[in-house]
Amino acid sequence: MSLDAKIPEGPLDQKWTLHKNTIDLVNPANKRHIDVIVVGTGLAGGAAAASLAEMGYNVSAFCYQDSPRRAHSIAAQGGINAAKNYQNDGDSVYRLFYDTIKGGDYRSREANVYRLAEVSANIIDQCVAQGVPFAREYGGLLDNRSFGGVLVSRTFYAKGQTGQQLLLGAYSAMSRQIAKGKIKMYNRHEMLDLVVVDGKARGIIARNLVTGEVSRHSAHAVVLASGGYGNVFFLSTNAMGSNVTAAWKAHKKGAYFANPCFTQIHPTCIPRSGDHQSKLTLMSESLRNDGRIWVPKKKEDAEAIREGRLKPTELAEEDRDYYLERRYPAFGNLVPRDVASRAAKERCDAGYGVNPTGEAVYLDFAAAIERYGNEKATVLGLDNPSKEEIRRMGEEVIESKYGNLFQMYEKIVDENPYKTPMMIYPAVHYTMGGIWVDYNLMTTIPGCYATGEANFSDHGANRLGASALMQGLADGYFVLPYTIGEYLADEIRTGPIPIDTAEFDEAENAVNERIAKLLTINGSKPVDYFHKRLGLVMWNEVGMSRNAEGLSRAMDEMNQIKEEFWSDVKVPGTADSFNQELEKAGRVADLIELGILMAKDALVREESCGGHFREESVETSGEQEGEAKRDDENFKFVSAWEWTGDSREAQLHKEDLVFENVELKQRSYK
Repeated sequence: MSLDAKIPEGPLDQKWTLHKNTIDLVNPANKRHIDVIVVGTGLAGGAAAASLAEMGYNVSAFCYQDSPRRAHSIAAQGGINAAKNYQNDGDSVYRLFYDTIKGGDYRSREANVYRLAEVSANIIDQCVAQGVPFAREYGGLLDNRSFGGVLVSRTFYAKGQTGQQLLLGAYSAMSRQIAKGKIKMYNRHEMLDLVVVDGKARGIIARNLVTGEVSRHSAHAVVLASGGYGNVFFLSTNAMGSNVTAAWKAHKKGAYFANPCFTQIHPTCIPRSGDHQSKLTLMSESLRNDGRIWVPKKKEDAEAIREGRLKPTELAEEDRDYYLERRYPAFGNLVPRDVASRAAKERCDAGYGVNPTGEAVYLDFAAAIERYGNEKATVLGLDNPSKEEIRRMGEEVIESKYGNLFQMYEKIVDENPYKTPMMIYPAVHYTMGGIWVDYNLMTTIPGCYATGEANFSDHGANRLGASALMQGLADGYFVLPYTIGEYLADEIRTGPIPIDTAEFDEAENAVNERIAKLLTINGSKPVDYFHKRLGLVMWNEVGMSRNAEGLSRAMDEMNQIKEEFWSDVKVPGTADSFNQELEKAGRVADLIELGILMAKDALVREESCGGHFREESVETSGEQEGEAKRDDENFKFVSAWEWTGDSREAQLHKEDLVFENVELKQRSYK
């Protein structure tokens, strides 16, 4: 199958408008005869479900949580980008577009990214109307702050709870439609297969996670908004339940999987504390606005800190290496996430790590506390305030901006970050790969759509901070509600989709057989044993830096894990009950197959770009010596993989990326 991205004709800044003007519409009276299934109810899914129901469609929404309010979107803290130029610092739709294209290392579509920037301002207006409590300045305007990879302040935020507040806004919009009966909500249900009839997505097979009942659900279109797959690494900042199952089932039914190896490693996470940890905690990127990142200049000082003989606050200023400010003077601590993550790993690998495992750098707020304290003293007209007074006032300002994050850090690490620098280390956070979609967000299966992190996204090879919330809500509120109409306009005469067909029989039987197989293996190892092994291989060989030898080895090791899983896993309990081990087993089986595809994709892409760093592809001279080396001549494409029955034998299709409005050049933040 050839890939057609269906990018509209016309100038870049008019493509979306022209497309909307010519897109097919569904008569309001006909929308009530059309059913849509939405899988996943985070920001993308919740916004899509609410919008489609508000338009008049009959929506069935599915989530594996006990409520849409528990979607992982709730964990996003720092903010959401929008090109409103409230700070009068020169921001514009074009600048947001350009920063996103550049930040993604030129591995995303121009038309999609420009549309994302274009609708970003609408998102803020929508959310304010919903009552989202964005931070405000003294004059009443919404406040902004900066995130990595940009030189303007365009990030709107609600303290350190932006994702939570945005999710509550989407959920309240959903609740209104649930109450009206336009959304039928299926909590604690997991999609276990996609049903395709005559080449079109016509429904799903879902399992009630409480009773174990497997049921059929039909619709004229299916929207996948099931999030990302960072849990393939076992340790990540994702919620433990986040999984790839819905997307992977669609992949096996014909949806191409794009750029699976593009994983974002976030630089500001709390370092792991030991081998028995199941999750990592993200500290918001917004902290890099005021925190300075450093390690000791001398290895002996780093060793003394690791052994507890020296406190970081005792180290003189001249003995500290503010390595991001040193290496990237233009952006300093606000370099993009991939650059900051690699730099931290490089320092720790060189022996300058500051925690007992040597996998941590400092994020220090002492300078910001002093700066804000002096500013506050000036505002209050205080003459000769003491150091203690300045510090107290400075800490109050920091608390007003990041108080909940500091509190969270102290509860986890048991250290007061106002008094001693935070320790941070990179961790798996977001996946830029996902199901391939065209400009209308439709997958290679007609009638099957993918939104938010579930699709291969508009972020290219690296997502800039505060862009995930923007994309999820853009897809759900402002893109899909238009584009899905073009497909559904041809469905008004279809009538209700029956579920007593051979296709539904086949899909349900396959689900029941797989569940029965998992329960009857009765091996000797729990599911987590295989998940941890998979995660270790992924982190070591398919993580922050990769090479051809390691990737080939990883594919072999993961194939071995797959064989052992299907012969030796032990899943206790029964199928007709609440059984979280059974849930995990199905998800880990899918993650293993995905992990193999990620390694294969990374092996093919013999270049370094974004979060994908190939050790064989490094700048060897000039100003960018040691930085990632992109290869536009050979790898300026989207990898779209077709399922052939085995991840190792997946077939590669390429979508060439065409850049007519930006010049491709070496990314430099120096």
